[in-house]
Amino acid sequence: MANFTEKAIKESFIKLLNERPLDKITVKDIVEDCGINRNSFYYHYQDVPTLLGTIVREQSEVVITEYPTVDSLESAMEAIISFAIKNKNAVLHIFNSISRDILEKNLSDLCEDVIGKYVDTIISDLKYSDDDRRIIVGFLKCEFFGVTVDWINGGMKEDLMKDSRRFFEMMPALLKGALKITESINK
Repeated sequence: MANFTEKAIKESFIKLLNERPLDKITVKDIVEDCGINRNSFYYHYQDVPTLLGTIVREQSEVVITEYPTVDSLESAMEAIISFAIKNKNAVLHIFNSISRDILEKNLSDLCEDVIGKYVDTIISDLKYSDDDRRIIVGFLKCEFFGVTVDWINGGMKEDLMKDSRRFFEMMPALLKGALKITESINK
C-alpha cells in the first residue's frame, strides 16, 4: 500500500508543479489532489522540499540506470532533455524557486556520472592517469551542466539538442587529441 500512496503523492506533486510555482504548492494541495490524508503524506515525507528532493534524485537515477555505459552523450542528453521538456513548467518552477539547489545538485551529479561513463568508453584504448581522467571529467561535467542550466535559465526555448549533436560529433576527436598530447608530454 505504501508504494501506491508514494506514487500517488509524487504524481500529484508533479502535476501541481506543472501547473504552478513550487512556493504555491502546499501539503494540503497535494493530499487533496491525490485523495489521501495529511498523516499519510507525513508518513512518507517530512515536507514538500523532501518530496522534491526524492523525485529529482529518482529521475536522475532513472537516467543513470538506463545508461550503464555511455558511448553516446547524445542519447544520454536526449534522455535528460526529454524529461525536462515533458515537465517543462515543473522544471522551470523548481529552477525559479528557493529549492533550485536541489535541482542543480542532482543535475551536477547526473552530469558527472554520464560524462565519467562516456570518457571511460571513448578513451579506453588510450593510456592516461587518474588525474587526467579527473580533470577531463571535471571540465566536461561543468560544460554539460552549464549548457543545461543556461538552457533552463533561458526558458528552455531553443533547440538544445541541435547544438549538442554537433558538439558531440566533435568530442571524441577532441578528447583523443588532448590525451595524445598528454601522452607525448608524459613520455
